[in-house]
Amino acid sequence: MKQGKIFIAATKQNDGKTTVSLGLINAFKKRFKRVGFIKPIGQRYIIKQGYKADEDSVLIEKVCGMKCGLKDMSPVAIEKGFTENYIRKGDSKKLIEGIISSFNRVARHKELVVIEGTGHAGVGSVFDLSNAKVASLLGTKVILVTAGGIGRPIDEIELNRALFEKEGVDVIGVIVNKVLPLKYKKIEQVVRMGFKRKGIDVLGVIPYTPILSMPLVQHILEETDMQLISSKKTGLRNKIQKILVVAMQPHAALDYIVDNSLIITPGDREDILMTLLSAHLLKEPKKTLSISAIILTGGIVPNDKIMMLIEKASIPMLLSKQHTYAVAAQIHDLAIKIRPEDKEKTKAATKLIEEYVDIGKILKKIARV
Repeated sequence: MKQGKIFIAATKQNDGKTTVSLGLINAFKKRFKRVGFIKPIGQRYIIKQGYKADEDSVLIEKVCGMKCGLKDMSPVAIEKGFTENYIRKGDSKKLIEGIISSFNRVARHKELVVIEGTGHAGVGSVFDLSNAKVASLLGTKVILVTAGGIGRPIDEIELNRALFEKEGVDVIGVIVNKVLPLKYKKIEQVVRMGFKRKGIDVLGVIPYTPILSMPLVQHILEETDMQLISSKKTGLRNKIQKILVVAMQPHAALDYIVDNSLIITPGDREDILMTLLSAHLLKEPKKTLSISAIILTGGIVPNDKIMMLIEKASIPMLLSKQHTYAVAAQIHDLAIKIRPEDKEKTKAATKLIEEYVDIGKILKKIARV
């Protein structure tokens, strides 16, 4: 096969584009010796090696052992004020030249290059570099990632495909992600029929895997302005499986708590805190609580005696100045990204792609002229 390249785009944020990209790269590396990666435009960046690098490029470099050079893997980082400055006096020529130059260096001597987009087909249009435009510039075919059930994924894929086709880009197929396991068999069958009617190949249907969406306590601290008020640093890597707003009678709250629960409660509800901490410390056989963390709202810090119990229980305690509903909404809306240190998640992503995505069909479509 001559050098191949494939562009991974999604229909919207949090559909699992990075998960798919990571899994595909690891799958391709089992079949090819030289695989490259680039994310031409990144919206979430960190300072790495002295310059702005997209978080996903840093992840792929570390987890997949990429040797492409981080600067070329992430040529354009959209910093605060970028869009306004571009509208006022921007010129896409320099951006285009930078992306093409970086791609050429990444692709040199590679058998296959994975290109990750940033959101849906139209993202980047405001500065004349939509995903569809970038895919066209790089002369690559596209896989679209979507999530959910039947109707919405088909509607959203049709909308995105139209923009790629307008730019002369071939969408070779779709990967449907995050399908509820209880409905998997039915959805897989019907969604394949639905896409076939539209002339679109389904390259994979992936079941929803909770571990990939689970934040850790440290992620909340990194992504919000909340403060850790417990002195111990233990528990920051606790997984959060369920989020509970607790403002009811203390004894009633115990019936709702499961393992890996994050509790959100007003800081002045010392009755709730005492009940939760006592149950956690006692570890009653019928009411074993595994509380990952507690977020206190309203900026209210409990008295010293309760703080002593918190330290004894080794439960991370976070403080927010916002009211309870605002905190719950903030946690719900967090974008959970896979981090380089999340080995369990990276293994899960790779396994899902190998098991539920037709790698052979993708490679044939990439190679087809």
